[in-house]
Amino acid sequence: MLFYVIVYDIPDDKRRQKISELLEGYGQRVQYSVFECLLNSQKYTELKQRLSKEINSLEDSIRFYPLSKHTFNQIETWGEPPVTEIPGSIII
Repeated sequence: MLFYVIVYDIPDDKRRQKISELLEGYGQRVQYSVFECLLNSQKYTELKQRLSKEINSLEDSIRFYPLSKHTFNQIETWGEPPVTEIPGSIII
């Protein structure tokens, strides 16, 4: 499993709502257009396929940032919500 930060910029309200609802099924919203998702390779592939059917590649932008266990432990969070936990990790 890998931890992903997924961010998007979707100018169309209807598409943005669909993308948001889709991502809510895979992870935790931490800001308006930012999600944290803990995904195995099958779920990651599935998510990308589902998202690809919803976006307009001429107008929309979605970015996937995978974080390793090493870099995950270096995340700093100020305010709420807390960082999504990786099973077996220790968050200080």
